[in-house]
Amino acid sequence: MDKLEKNSIQFDYFSSNYKKFEDDFYKFADFNIPLTFITDDILKLMVSTNKSYFRLNGGNSKDGLDHYFIFKEHPHNENESVKMYEYVGHRYSIKNNRGNI
Repeated sequence: MDKLEKNSIQFDYFSSNYKKFEDDFYKFADFNIPLTFITDDILKLMVSTNKSYFRLNGGNSKDGLDHYFIFKEHPHNENESVKMYEYVGHRYSIKNNRGNI
């Protein structure tokens, strides 16, 4: 992520919502990379796909299910040129022979 992008998109790092995101992520993620090291990649993915969520696939989750981490996008209170992602919650997907339930 270049410097301009890095300064214009952010999680709401210092909120209770972000702490909940961290807790949920570590509850389900099954790999040894700290969330801190992949937040820029997650932000870049959400911006490039124009989606306010990302998926942790079943191959990387402790329970083998796909997990979706959902955010609300809004401008930063003090600088409207900065796009903030506020954690809303988590959903999961169970797959069977007919697809997702």
